[in-house]
Amino acid sequence: QVQLQESGPGLVKPSQTLSLTCTVSGGSITTVYYHWSWIRQPPGKGLEWIGYIAYNGYTYYSPSLKSRISISRDTSNNQFSLQLSSVTPEDTAVYYCARWYESWSLFDYWGQGTQVTASS
Repeated sequence: QVQLQESGPGLVKPSQTLSLTCTVSGGSITTVYYHWSWIRQPPGKGLEWIGYIAYNGYTYYSPSLKSRISISRDTSNNQFSLQLSSVTPEDTAVYYCARWYESWSLFDYWGQGTQVTASS
């Protein structure tokens, strides 16, 4: 059973960088055909895909957030991380990490989500 767990600060000041880590257990982040994504849901809004890092280290970001995003990985600890710079209150959301299975074109495992509030 694959499990994903988000971790990181719950409060970030405007203009600072939001940093989150997703720890994966029950499966390797280097296994072929899986992409490891970050997704967020602002209060009262729908889900917004942020970006992913693939099993081979390739990254792809949402065009609307691309200038502020970096997704990286630590294969030795089976983790991947999100950095979102220059945060504003509009970045307040529940942030999820999830696994995308390329062969089925769907997210098959999700973390429970972590609330991040951008506020002074």
